Amino acid sequence: MAKVLVVEDEEPLRLLLQYNLEAEGYVVETCARGDDAEILLRESQPDLLLLDWMLPGLSGIELCRRLRAREETDRLPIILLTARGEEAERIRGLSTGADDYVVKPFSIPELVARVAAILRRSKPEVVSSQLRSGDIELDRETRRVYRSGREIHLGPTEFRLLEFLMQAPGRVFSREQLLDGVWGHDVYVDERTVDVHVGRLRKAINRGKAKDPIRTVRGSGYAFNDQFAVA
Repeated sequence: MAKVLVVEDEEPLRLLLQYNLEAEGYVVETCARGDDAEILLRESQPDLLLLDWMLPGLSGIELCRRLRAREETDRLPIILLTARGEEAERIRGLSTGADDYVVKPFSIPELVARVAAILRRSKPEVVSSQLRSGDIELDRETRRVYRSGREIHLGPTEFRLLEFLMQAPGRVFSREQLLDGVWGHDVYVDERTVDVHVGRLRKAINRGKAKDPIRTVRGSGYAFNDQFAVA
């Protein structure tokens, strides 16, 4: 499921947004300062950013400008949250690079709908109920995986790991990125644990003469390869 970073310094609103987004099935991370958000975004990138305009440390509008100037985040979906409703301010926010602009106070259901709409346009692979690549199919709703029509039984961690890799075929993820994406920031797990679970996942999906879809990049990490070739 899609990961959303909420950057909002008003704690009640931050918690309200987190609660409602998690209720919709999103993985939610929060912080209260613009400079802290900039550090988090250099470590790992969410699928969408909910960003308050006025923040301590670094303003949301400046952070938005910096993110659009970086190749790694120039296409990151951003929704600006602000009390500034004047037309000139809306134009300024959108021209800085925000994909949407929501004026406080706002309807939570409407905001959640806007999040879903932007993700459907920008990253359909993270909201689709099914992922397919080669002869592998993953169904998020039933939590089942099939390869060439044969059901593969995976543990919860191996399922999340395969889901995470299949969302970005060809992209190389470091062990640290996989830990953040699959286990989360709040759980302490040794990086070598990734190797153990990747090994279990490979054993489950590569029975018989099936080609290994997971590519190992020495010194870097792992990638899910559409061509099912092992490097």
